[in-house]
Amino acid sequence: MDYDTLIDAQTWKFIRRTQEIYPDDSTSRTLTEERAAYDAMSAAFRAPRPDLVEVQDISANGVPVRIYTAGEPTRTVMYFHGGGFVVGGLDSHDDVCAEICAQTGYRVISVDYRLAPEHKHPAAFDDAYAASCWAEAEFSDPIVLAGDSAGGNLAAAVAGYARGRLANVLGQVLIYPGLGGDVDTGSYITHAEAPMLQRSYVIQYAGIRAADGKAPMGDPTYAPLHDSDFSGLPRSIVFSAECDPLCDDGRDYCERVRAAGGEAHWIREAGLVHGYLRARNTVDRARDSFERIVLAIEALGQDIWPYD
Repeated sequence: MDYDTLIDAQTWKFIRRTQEIYPDDSTSRTLTEERAAYDAMSAAFRAPRPDLVEVQDISANGVPVRIYTAGEPTRTVMYFHGGGFVVGGLDSHDDVCAEICAQTGYRVISVDYRLAPEHKHPAAFDDAYAASCWAEAEFSDPIVLAGDSAGGNLAAAVAGYARGRLANVLGQVLIYPGLGGDVDTGSYITHAEAPMLQRSYVIQYAGIRAADGKAPMGDPTYAPLHDSDFSGLPRSIVFSAECDPLCDDGRDYCERVRAAGGEAHWIREAGLVHGYLRARNTVDRARDSFERIVLAIEALGQDIWPYD
């Protein structure tokens, strides 16, 4: 794959800066070192919160969450952070959540779900769903589910499980999600050695998360693409990075939702790489994509489908 052609100079600068702080050698680091490196990388790219945004850290059904508000919100965004189910937390995506709040006016609830390997599946899913149930009961607002990478997986898993259980889910916005696609086909092969995320790491992290080291089959709370029924899902908007082994997961998920009679729209962001949310302030392509992401969240919150 000719990434020198696909990826522009701005994105390459972002990639190199990321790799200086968070090199692709997680197997040589302890878990503590891995999390510290990820936190340092997140901090290096973190932008200040907009002045109008207020935050509160509380417990939601026993799950730590951070609530972002700006004014008097009438919609709630449940945000699940990325990090392969192993790294990340409330601080790693603090600026992303604050900016979504400021730009939409919606309440944003960032969920600090339990991480592997200390807490195996379904711990992260259980926390994501428990926090979503708490939000619906606490605020009675319509909900938009959102998340990036592993968090996109959790958002889709909650969306699927919530059918018939939660009444106010208007839609979901998934950002370069890993949804459990076949690692031996499609983008997993063509972009196996993509910058920022390689196929080998996808497989490694899946094993860390699984109870016995092997990904379970047929469990949509683990891998939403393993679901046998895609009907009744909320409106779904999925953003994939072109240069990412996970790219086709978003396409395949949207195709299955549409085939089951639902509304789904897939956007493949040309020349972008996994983790590009952190590049939104320095890379034009990432900035444009983040604008589309925020507009998608805002539209779903207003029960608008802008893709017909």
